[in-house]
Amino acid sequence: MNSNIADTWDTSQAVRYHYDKFPPQNLDYARLLDSLAKASAAIARFDQMLKNVMHNSEILLAPLRNQEAVISSRMEGTVSTIDEILRYEAEYDDETQSQYNVRSDVVETYLYQRALKNAQHALEQGQPLSAWLIKAAHQSLLSFGRGATKSPGNYKTEQNYLADKPKKKILFVPIKPDMLQIGLDKLFDYIKDSPEQILIRTSVSHVEFEALHPFEDGNGRIGRMLITLMLWQANVISKPHFYISGYLEEHKDLYIDLMRGVSQDDNWTEWCLFFLDALEAQANRNLEVAEAIQALYNEMKVVFTKLLKSKWSVITLDFVFANPIFKNTRFVTETRVSDSTSSKFMKLLTDAELISVIQEPSGRRPALYAFEPLLRLVRV
Repeated sequence: MNSNIADTWDTSQAVRYHYDKFPPQNLDYARLLDSLAKASAAIARFDQMLKNVMHNSEILLAPLRNQEAVISSRMEGTVSTIDEILRYEAEYDDETQSQYNVRSDVVETYLYQRALKNAQHALEQGQPLSAWLIKAAHQSLLSFGRGATKSPGNYKTEQNYLADKPKKKILFVPIKPDMLQIGLDKLFDYIKDSPEQILIRTSVSHVEFEALHPFEDGNGRIGRMLITLMLWQANVISKPHFYISGYLEEHKDLYIDLMRGVSQDDNWTEWCLFFLDALEAQANRNLEVAEAIQALYNEMKVVFTKLLKSKWSVITLDFVFANPIFKNTRFVTETRVSDSTSSKFMKLLTDAELISVIQEPSGRRPALYAFEPLLRLVRV
């Protein structure tokens, strides 16, 4: 929220950015050690699962990224479902998506998913975690739809605020625009060079990014994206499939209060304790979901092989896991099976109630299918 609202809104409870207090000098490591050990162990268990499915972790764990996109966007008031995002992605390619009359909330959530995927790909290609990468992610996040008017890829030039809109109360005043570059330089120097243990460094970096609030819009989503990217770049996780927004959404009021407490009371330790507990809880939850997806994949591998009786059985299975809502034409293009084989497979899978038809073919419009067993696991 920008411009001159401070002139008309209630500022009595507003907390202001913590100038000259980053990086923190007062962390109570004795209080943090137990939570740090528990969070590290939980993430290590989750990462071992990632390593066990390394050959196809993108296929099996991409649904976690879809969950993250839905939940992280929902925290900013953007409400959509995984089904809507996957259907949108299935129906429209990158060149045509902005041309269709789709709910703006769906577009915004899809763009978050795409921005996160692009940032992960950039790190895989050797790009450092830098201000440039974050600005590129922001550009992707707000590339079209409602966000296109919010200066995508550019830092704020006016003071912004975090507010309780229904009550017209300003809750937090981020860093001033003319001090932003200095603050960002300190943040990325800290990310790169700090000797802090990586989970502590990630905790501190996330709250600092949110306090800087460098963009006109999209700061919460980019800040939560930063968590995954930092953990992955530091090799805490083997693949970029660790997301924390589920826990943060469930504890949103406490999340916000403790972030404000950093600036108001210089209370970095309480914030880090909360963040470490969030990492532990979310790691355990992510592990449960990932194991359920892995178990479903193993079960379906047997079922598809028996049902389809084809050398294309596992390829078909991998496709529906990667694309749980899909057009028949895309299936043909990506798997390179023939049209006749595709038609045969779709009938067999539909008759067995493994996939459902959510849009019948009509003229040149192909059928749209859903792989319901996977969708049931990952809906939020």
